[in-house]
Amino acid sequence: MLREVSVQNLALIEDVRVELHAGFCAWTGETGAGKSLLLGALGLLLGERGSADLIRTGADELRVTGRFELTRPEQREAASQALQTAVEEDDLILTRRLSRSGRSSALVNDVPVAVSTLRRIGEMLVDVHGQRESYSLLQPAYQLELLDAFGRLTDLRKKYLEKAEKVRELRSQFKNLADARAARQRELALVRFEREDLNAAKLTPGELPALVKERERLVHAQSLAQFTSGVAARLVDNDGAVSEVVSRLIKEAHKWASFDPKLAEVSERLNALRPEIDDLADTCRDLAERFEADPERLGEVEKRIGLLKKLQTRYGKTPDELLAYRDTLDEKEAELQEQEDNLSGIDGHLRAAYAEMRDAANVLSKGRAKVAKKLAGDAQKHLADLGMPKAKLDAVIELISLPDDPMAGDIPAFGIDQLELILMANPGEPARPLRKVASGGELSRTMLALKTVLAAHDPVRTLVVFDEIDSNVGGRLGDMLGQKLSTLGQSHQVLCVTHLPQVASYAGYQWTIRKESTTKRTATTITPLLTDESRVEELAIMLRGESRSETTRKEAAEMLNAAKLLRAG
Repeated sequence: MLREVSVQNLALIEDVRVELHAGFCAWTGETGAGKSLLLGALGLLLGERGSADLIRTGADELRVTGRFELTRPEQREAASQALQTAVEEDDLILTRRLSRSGRSSALVNDVPVAVSTLRRIGEMLVDVHGQRESYSLLQPAYQLELLDAFGRLTDLRKKYLEKAEKVRELRSQFKNLADARAARQRELALVRFEREDLNAAKLTPGELPALVKERERLVHAQSLAQFTSGVAARLVDNDGAVSEVVSRLIKEAHKWASFDPKLAEVSERLNALRPEIDDLADTCRDLAERFEADPERLGEVEKRIGLLKKLQTRYGKTPDELLAYRDTLDEKEAELQEQEDNLSGIDGHLRAAYAEMRDAANVLSKGRAKVAKKLAGDAQKHLADLGMPKAKLDAVIELISLPDDPMAGDIPAFGIDQLELILMANPGEPARPLRKVASGGELSRTMLALKTVLAAHDPVRTLVVFDEIDSNVGGRLGDMLGQKLSTLGQSHQVLCVTHLPQVASYAGYQWTIRKESTTKRTATTITPLLTDESRVEELAIMLRGESRSETTRKEAAEMLNAAKLLRAG
């Protein structure tokens, strides 16, 4: 509930602070004193548009602060939803500022927020009924929500909402996969082509460098053969070859070895050279035979190198990198194929979920059809008590047709029902949707009737504000209005601006709003009436104005005592 409101520099209001209470709270006072300004301040606090013209003359900024006490878990959840962050504390402090420059700012618990966030919080927590305001009870979605609570259909509603959300999720998945299908099929065809292409190439690690070396050997085969065969000839085969020279040197060294031990060592080392020379000559002969020109093999190598270079250009990867890339293609194909299979699978799941959602919507719709007339009928009984005995309130439900194709059309947010509350205020007048009723008094009384019926069914919007509910209402009817507001105050915090003492007498708490003038300035004040004596005096003023007498005061006291007895009973 709203615990406190503080207003600075709003038109005639210089600095006003009001501490509120649970139950039925009445604001009274003379016409033009500023009651509408206080309600306007509350509207600013709840996200209504503001204008720099509202700022008190001589001030640079107006400011409105309100402290709400969230007494129920559902209210904390609603506030968390509006703020998109968890609300852990019971207090929610809203602040709205408006400067001369036209700049508007808002705070929630000292954290800057958009003004639209205040509006969302207001729509969730407060019902305001007056000529200027947009009422949550007039919104079809909220009417459906309360109808479901009234008819104890919340479980059926929850089931539909869950089914609808599942359909939306599957729709989104199906659409994403379907939209990407052409690209996915192209990618799948490419993956398969590349895999076959690389499989046909039969790549091996390190192949290209090895082939390049082999090509160089084949290109220079004749020269290599000439060189190696020449080496063998010079080492062994030709006259005067290295082996022949070494043999002669060995003999001479052997002859001179007896003269010096070092010469014996030379003889031994010369002997060791002969096997190495013979082995090297054999190796060169073998190489000369291997380096025989092979044009056919050279052609094969050139062709293979050409293929590897072509693949390297095509894929932008080296042959060794292509080997690793080939290993990824099977996994990629499996992933793409799974997505393709999922499209078929999701289609089946979507159709099944859509059928379940339609069934849930139909069950919920039948339940609503059973209780809608009862809601209107119960509210109509209260309208009779509130001075509208010939008014007729009807609840009309139109069904939304769901297409057979689960991908066609929008998913209804709250089911297939469109609820419209229709009011015929007086015989001969046309029946109008409640949201189009022009009379503020008739609308406010209809809201009170509905709120009275639905009092036990809305755990979130427990603050109700009524303005002009007593328009064109006499004393007898004012007494009934007071009783209804008092009854509603047992489950809600009710804030009512009233001109009727009969209504005000039923309030648990009362404030008087006055306009005080000095030679320089005029200011609006609001004062709590904390004693029976002060309330009797205020009620007497409301009855007879400045011409009040002791008789008027006695009448006011009797009115207050009678209201107390009825409240206590």
